[in-house]
Amino acid sequence: MLRKLKVKKGDTVIVNTGSEKGKKGTILDIDRKTGKVLVKGVNVRTKHVKARKQGQESGIIKVECPIDVSKVNFYCDKCEKGVRLGIKINEDGTKTRFCKSCNEIK
Repeated sequence: MLRKLKVKKGDTVIVNTGSEKGKKGTILDIDRKTGKVLVKGVNVRTKHVKARKQGQESGIIKVECPIDVSKVNFYCDKCEKGVRLGIKINEDGTKTRFCKSCNEIK
């Protein structure tokens, strides 16, 4: 089942729980089936990679791992904190997102 999420790819989010609490980053990818997001610079793990073909690099690389969407909040530049988003339906039928703290349209 696909989840309806209010955050989009390219949004700036802030982590609100866990060991990465307080870190900000942009969303690189969203998995709607599992409800997980991939945030740049958050939940970075080291991965040992072996070269499978000649010319490929081997060694230890750093990879961002997905975290649950419930652990991140949208970061509002005006409020300078993590906020919840609401959705307004305009008269012409289009949807716009807004910050629930300052009512600024995102």
